[in-house]
Order: sequence, then C-alpha cells, then structure tokens
Amino acid sequence: MAQYIVTGSYTSAAMKGMIAHPSDREKATAALIAAAGGKLESYFLTTGETDFIMRVTSSDMTKMLAALMVAGASGAVTGLKTVQCFTSAEFLEAQNAAGAIAMKYAAPS
Repeated sequence: MAQYIVTGSYTSAAMKGMIAHPSDREKATAALIAAAGGKLESYFLTTGETDFIMRVTSSDMTKMLAALMVAGASGAVTGLKTVQCFTSAEFLEAQNAAGAIAMKYAAPS
C-alpha cells in the first residue's frame, strides 16, 4: 500500500464549530479515509503553517483524492497538500532500480 503525508488547515468556520461543539477530528477523519478504502495511520495537530498532519495508507490514489475532495468541499479544511512518502527500504529499492535503468539510458550528446 502506498503511504501519503497530508497537511492542511481548519477554516475559521470549522474552528468556531469545534469550540461550540468539541469533537474528535481524528475519529471523523479516520472514518472519511476508511470510506475511501484507506487507513489513517497517524494524525497530529500542529503549530505553524498548518493545523494538522496525517499519514495515510491507500492502495487507490483516485479514492484517496476523492476523500480529500469531500473534506475540502465540506468547508472545514483548506490548503490540503498531499505527498507520497517512502520507507528507507522502498527508497533503496528505487536506487537499485535506477542503477539498472541508467545503464539503458543514453543522455543527449
């Protein structure tokens, strides 16, 4: 399964709602990701440029994007950014593959 790091911020309307009616946003987010066939592996509230960071696993990037679209369309979050992340073992595998591919590549001269 592919892993993704997602960051974003809550809108002022969402913050007002959380103050008036506190709720477990990790639980709500996990349900959204699960509905798209993924799994919320970790979820943290942060300081700085974004309000949250999470690590998600999913075998279907299209469904993952759909879940993020639902979150964005809700008006609760803004500035969503998603990057795929790799373990050291996966990166080592990519390095080995790059070596094999490089032998077959002819750079322009």
